Order: sequence, then C-alpha cells, then structure tokens
Amino acid sequence: MSKKYDVIIVGGGPAGLSAAVYASRSKLKTLLLEQNRKVGGQPTTYEEMENYPGVLDTTAPELVKNFREHAEKFGTEIERGEVKDVSLDGRIKSVITKDGEEYRAKSVMIATGAEPRKLGVKGEAEFKGKGVSYCATCDADFFVDLEVVVVGNGNSAIEEAIYLTKFASKVTVIVIHEEGVMDAEKILQERAYSNDKIEFVWDSTLEEVKGEGLVDTAVLKNIKTGETTDLSCDGIFIFIGRVPRTDFVEEELELNENGYIEVNSERLDTNIPGIYAAGDVRDKYLRQVITAASDGAAAAMAAVGYIEEEDYWQENVLEAEETVLVAFWSPTNEESLEVINRLEKIDLGAKLVKIDTYKNTLVSERYDVNEIPTVLKIEDGEVVDRTVNPKLEEINEFI
Repeated sequence: MSKKYDVIIVGGGPAGLSAAVYASRSKLKTLLLEQNRKVGGQPTTYEEMENYPGVLDTTAPELVKNFREHAEKFGTEIERGEVKDVSLDGRIKSVITKDGEEYRAKSVMIATGAEPRKLGVKGEAEFKGKGVSYCATCDADFFVDLEVVVVGNGNSAIEEAIYLTKFASKVTVIVIHEEGVMDAEKILQERAYSNDKIEFVWDSTLEEVKGEGLVDTAVLKNIKTGETTDLSCDGIFIFIGRVPRTDFVEEELELNENGYIEVNSERLDTNIPGIYAAGDVRDKYLRQVITAASDGAAAAMAAVGYIEEEDYWQENVLEAEETVLVAFWSPTNEESLEVINRLEKIDLGAKLVKIDTYKNTLVSERYDVNEIPTVLKIEDGEVVDRTVNPKLEEINEFI
C-alpha cells in the first residue's frame, strides 16, 4: 500500500534539505528520499566550508548535518530509497523505489544533484575502487605517504588536491591548459601553488590507467605534441565535472542537451505542474551549497502555493455539485473590480468563486485566461461558457 504525502523530495543534498525545511515549516506532510546511507549530498565528501555566509567555523559535513536536524525539527520524514520510476501526470504523483516501495504526493521535487563525470579512458572502470577515485574525502586515508594524481583544474579538483596533501606524500595535478592557466578560483590557485606537496603537469590529459591489481601508472598525453609518458603513482583522483542524475525522469520531464532539467527560473517548476527541480540537477550558473539551498527554498514555496491553489480549485470548483461562476480578477484592474462587485450583489443562482490572477497563475494559465475580467461558467468540472471583458449590462444575460 502506497504512503501519501503532500510533498516528496527526491534527493537529500543541500537543495533537498532546504526544501524540506521550508515545506515542513509550511505544515505540509513532507517526505525526503535519499539513496545513500547518509543525507547531505556532495558536501559530505568535502572538508572545508569557507564561503557559506554567516557560518565562520564549520566543516561541510557539519553544515549539512545541521540542515538535516533543522528539517527534522519541523517534521520532515527522511527515508532511504533510490527512485527508479515516477508517474508525474495527474493531480496525485507517484514515486517508486528500487525496493518496490511506492509513495504518492500532490507535488514532487527532484533534487538528485549530479554524479562525477567519468573520463572513459582505458583502465578507468577496471581500477575504480582499486586506486581510481572520484572523492578525496572518502578515500584520502588509503593513500597516506603515497603519491597520487589529480585530473582536473576546476574548484573541486584544486580543493581536493589541497586536501589530499594532508595524507599523500606528493600530489601531481594534470591540467589540460597551458602553464599557469586554471579554471579554479584565484584564491585556490594561490594555495595550490604555495603547497610544497603539489606539482603540475600542463597541456596534458589522462590517456590510460595501468596497474597489477592496483593502480601503479598514469599514462599522460600532451595535447600539443601527442607524446605519451608514464607517471608512476599509487592513486588517481578524477575531478572533471559532474553529470546530472536525471535518468529516472527523462521520459517525463524536459531536459536540455546535457541532461539537466529545464525549469522556470523563478519558481523552478518543470513542464509538468506540481513538479519542481532544485540544485545541481538543473542547469545553472553557480553550483554552490548556498545556491542549492536557495533553490530548495524557492521550489518548496512554489510547491506550497501550487498545493494550496490546486486544493482550493478542486474543492470549490471541480467537485462542486452546483454550477460555478469563476471570476478572474486583479485588485489593480478597475474593470475586474466592477464585475466582481456586480456579481456579489445579484442573485446568481450559482456558486461564485473569485480567482486573483496574480496569486493563482497556474489556474489562469490552465484555462487560457489572458485578459481580465474573464468569467467562466463551470458545470460538473467542465467549462460550458466563457465571457471576456463583459459589460455590466451583459452579466445578467451571461448568467
């Protein structure tokens, strides 16, 4: 038997946890599903946390631990489960995990983040977990006093390279750009350059991983000369970006060419009403804990508005036993105010429902209300008549 919620959040990183705080605090019955043993997402694999405003002395794992406690304080239920299938059309959405558990909700938020991008070079898959890693915080203690290679030159790569120097005797960073050029922030570059344990190989990529049971060689290729060289090492850490985890929704949601979920930039809603995407699973300019948390808050409040709007419409219009006159209006539109005033004063012989188009955008869009005032006559949940910009003398005739 499926379990029912107001909101289901798929993914327990900063975006999902932030959304859980806002949704639960808004008195919505909220479930957060996380496939890993611990919630927290990518920050659980980092160490330093220097740029979250107002938090001066904490680690990344400690920060997301506080996120979780905050969400649970307001009543968020957190369960472990990897989602394999979804049914997102209709008023009630369905989420099914690989274990066969089904959960249902009025709104679903996708906050599954992204996973490390693979290079796809020879030996990479063979030696994964045997010297090839994508997480320094997870695996650094296996390389105490050993020599390792880091592939990549963005923020994550350089941060992880610096972290690895706490364990490894030597860290060699493989950079695809010419000497002195990196994608990481300047402050990270300066720290890496000043670290005696870090060396750089420029204009190069990883061509192959070799070893006997465990990694012992990184084959490097110079992109200018094409020359390959063998670099002896005990481990290879690859940080060349991430790929969004969207495979389970690719048949239902609109994705861009790189697999990220397309969303409205303000409400973070997708092409399906009531479905939202937050954090690194959507294409965005800046991928940081603070922007993920911001996404979660925005998407959660959009979901709150959606549920309130849908519940009101369902109860007062679609399930109404009598004829319903729905008047779309705005407090800033004088003509619509006059129509509302007129409708409230006469015997309609029907139920009157007023819809503020500013607050109820989804209903307005669904019924193609592009001008106000607009009045719909609805019977048994179906529109049987419509009038746009009616004159006061025309209202009685329409009724």
